[in-house]
Amino acid sequence: MSIVRRSSVFDPFSVDLWTDPFDTFRSIIPAVSGNSEAAAFANACMDWKETPEAHVFKADLPGVKKEEVKVEVEDDNVLVVSGERTKEKEDRNDKWHRVERSSGKFVRRFRLPENAKVEEVKAGLENGVLTVTVPKAEVKKPEAKAIEISG
Repeated sequence: MSIVRRSSVFDPFSVDLWTDPFDTFRSIIPAVSGNSEAAAFANACMDWKETPEAHVFKADLPGVKKEEVKVEVEDDNVLVVSGERTKEKEDRNDKWHRVERSSGKFVRRFRLPENAKVEEVKAGLENGVLTVTVPKAEVKKPEAKAIEISG
């Protein structure tokens, strides 16, 4: 058992300073708009990493079926990930205490760099994680030609 002492002195380590600064904003969106689609859009967070071979996009989409997600390339260089998380059916006898999971439509767009091979994009959904892989074209380094200096 440990004893925790409380003090009126501010302790910066007692506050979680590493939380998402937009959490408050995200929680306000449904209240302001009255639309759960806005909340779903705000929560469609994605990661984008670049490896030597490809650009890899990942999104956590728990409870979303692959039939509810669409991955497209628009205008030859814009990756579009969209879909819809369906709302759970409500029973009139149920009493909800808290609803935090969002439902509704979401969409994310990413402008791909010139070296993206958009014809070879692959996507997979496994264990609630969508992974989109966009292979990169090999960039040929310009060859330097030595010029002989006369004189």
